[in-house]
Amino acid sequence: MIIYGVAVLAGCLLAGMIVGDLLGALLGVEANVGGVGFAMLLLIVLTDRMRKAGKFPYHSAEGVLFWSAMYIPIVVAMASTQNVVSAVSGGPIALLAGIVATVVCWALVPVLSRIGGAEAPLPPISEEAEV
Repeated sequence: MIIYGVAVLAGCLLAGMIVGDLLGALLGVEANVGGVGFAMLLLIVLTDRMRKAGKFPYHSAEGVLFWSAMYIPIVVAMASTQNVVSAVSGGPIALLAGIVATVVCWALVPVLSRIGGAEAPLPPISEEAEV
């Protein structure tokens, strides 16, 4: 059912927020540090394991796909605007660090794309997905 997929997504979000808050407290920052990122990674790992074990039916995957299409890009966009505001108010060193990190990431895309070989495509989630 679609509601189970939404429940998995909500559980991953709550777990990610808790981990982000704990990481922020450990670092001495009064903010959530990477909570959405942890939630997305947990969601990917959990749904993949559930799918491989046969415990994540197609309709549950639809619930995750619906909210990932709606929710995750919105949260990432909101977080990125906050980071830009913080970087601009942080001074030229923060801006320089952001620019250098972006340029290095762009430069590493071809290098990382050569790692590993071509693999066979993933099988469909169920027979309904083939139609």
